[in-house]
Amino acid sequence: MKDLIIDILKFRDERNWKDFHTPDNLAKSIIIEASELLENFQWGTQWADETNIKEELADIMIYALMMCDHYGFDVKTIIRDKMVKNGIKYPKTNR
Repeated sequence: MKDLIIDILKFRDERNWKDFHTPDNLAKSIIIEASELLENFQWGTQWADETNIKEELADIMIYALMMCDHYGFDVKTIIRDKMVKNGIKYPKTNR
């Protein structure tokens, strides 16, 4: 995971985009990209474009990873912590 984040930051820095990647702009960008992902399903799943879905998911994850880097969050830790919290909130069913 760390090598991926390094590659993302290198790409950003080679283009001098760091000043634009503030937490508020990253949060806005995540929502914008999520909206673009949702467009694939606007008129039903039969219209979804898998190539575009992959690209929009990648954009969302790139922005999320940059925000994690900004705050010094360890991606695996915050995901595992949230899964534990969700497990308490939504216990297993007996089905």
